[in-house]
Amino acid sequence: MNTEISPLDGRPVQRYAAAVEYDGGAFLGWQRLSHGQTVQSSVEQALSFVVNAPVQVVCAGRTDSGVHGRGQIIHFDIEAERSLRGLQMGATSRLPKAACLLWVQPVVPDFHARYSALARRYRYRILNRSVRPALDREHAAWERLPLDVEAMQRAARVLLGTHDFSAFRTTACQAKHPVRTLHRIDISRSGEWIEIAVQANAFLHHMVRNIVGSLLPIGRGEKPEAWLGEVLAGQDRNLAGPTAAPQGLVFEGPLYPERFGLPAEFTWAESS
Repeated sequence: MNTEISPLDGRPVQRYAAAVEYDGGAFLGWQRLSHGQTVQSSVEQALSFVVNAPVQVVCAGRTDSGVHGRGQIIHFDIEAERSLRGLQMGATSRLPKAACLLWVQPVVPDFHARYSALARRYRYRILNRSVRPALDREHAAWERLPLDVEAMQRAARVLLGTHDFSAFRTTACQAKHPVRTLHRIDISRSGEWIEIAVQANAFLHHMVRNIVGSLLPIGRGEKPEAWLGEVLAGQDRNLAGPTAAPQGLVFEGPLYPERFGLPAEFTWAESS
């Protein structure tokens, strides 16, 4: 194991990475709050119980209330000696049913869940039918009018590459600058289901949901395909479509350099 020595008592400190899966509908978002249950506070309380000491976690990317996480990566440092299974299963047993740790593994001291990530991936699901969802109401958005997926995909190509994404940034966004690099955006249909998969080096607050909200008018035929490029160039949030519903969005997880030895699903490949 790669460890550091605690400056307080000389005991070794081990850094761990873990993957968190959660249903965002059960939480007030990722970030710790003083007035309600969040994913971060729940995970920290669970891990603190297991190691019998305070634990703070750092995540790859914060999510809003109602947004789900399939592979949120965190890191944390502890002095206590616990098995990997003990950390994973012990913490999961203390978490609400809407969250679990998929795995835990030791990492080198310079691994950082946020700053070491080379990319982040999201997926947005839309049920496109005339009747609102019952079974999937908390895990998908609903659009009753038929959507032209091909038109949405053609329009979305203008977003690829490095741009100023101010038009798709919430006014509450705290990012230092609005420039991001969008690696891919794939829009597909399977029966009544539409999925929008996106990958970028990083995302602005509400960026994915605002992009989806701007693609929907194009899919409905209310806006021409070229309109999305005009919105992007205008760099004005007021020009874009409304923010899409949170329940359709899932944070699939980040990608890291191979040297950190994380599972393949979270490792950047040359083809990415």
